[in-house]
Amino acid sequence: MNKQRGSTLLGFIIGVVVGLAVALLVALYVTKTPVPFMNKGQNRTPEQDAAELERNKDWKPNAPLATKTRPAPPPAEPEAAVPAPVTVPAAKSADPLGDLARAKINEDNKAANPNMLAYYIQVGAYYKPEDAEAQRARLSLTGVQARVLRAEDASGRLIYRVRVGPYERKEDADRAESQLKAAGQQTAQVRGQR
Repeated sequence: MNKQRGSTLLGFIIGVVVGLAVALLVALYVTKTPVPFMNKGQNRTPEQDAAELERNKDWKPNAPLATKTRPAPPPAEPEAAVPAPVTVPAAKSADPLGDLARAKINEDNKAANPNMLAYYIQVGAYYKPEDAEAQRARLSLTGVQARVLRAEDASGRLIYRVRVGPYERKEDADRAESQLKAAGQQTAQVRGQR
């Protein structure tokens, strides 16, 4: 049997040197490749940033959805001119067929008067339904019940509106809008069909 030559210390030193060489090669390879999510080509000057900030200072993404001028309230008419909708009690009664008939009458009343308008507070409009649902969830965390309504914008593209309401009276809508603004929300009061 041949006797081995060398020592453990020499083997350890050779292993460390080889390991450092491999680590150096890997480091060189990594630094030569471009880093993802980093734009090395464009460096913006503070003047460009200030100009961009000035351009976007008054930018409101939901401005086209808000009404530019508030329509003047219609002249006061007697309340008898518009029939009040019949409400159905929420509790179950002993007469389910009667409840069904009353519900059908209420639907017919609503269909006979399709111009029943109500006030809504719009809190946002988004092209992605996930964004609208996220806004609705943020509002629900603050105790505000909102809903997402699907519509088309002027170009025919689907948008998802986040609205609070409906409110029968403008005063109620104004009160709700001021509470939302106090909570830091950008709002727009709109009037639409129920």
